[in-house]
Amino acid sequence: MSDKSRLVTLLLGSYLGMFGGHRFYVGKIGTGIIWLLTFGLFTIGWLVDTILIITGNFYDKDGKQILAWTRTCDMEGKVLHYTV
Repeated sequence: MSDKSRLVTLLLGSYLGMFGGHRFYVGKIGTGIIWLLTFGLFTIGWLVDTILIITGNFYDKDGKQILAWTRTCDMEGKVLHYTV
C-alpha cells in the first residue's frame, strides 16, 4: 500500500486533474507532463483517473496501490494508523 493519501489524490485530481496535479503528487512525472500538455488527455484520461482513484485502483510511481484516505502520524512523522 502506498504512503500517499487517497483523499489528497482525489482532491488534486478534482481541482488540478486536467493539469496532471494528482499524477505529479503520486510521482508519475512523465504522465503528469502529458496531462498538463493535453488538458488531461483531452478530459478522457482525467475522467478515467478520477474513477480509478474513487474505486481504489490508482497506483503510485512504485506500483503501490493508493488505498488509505487518511493517515495518523506521531510527532516524528512515523505513521501510526491508516484509514482505508
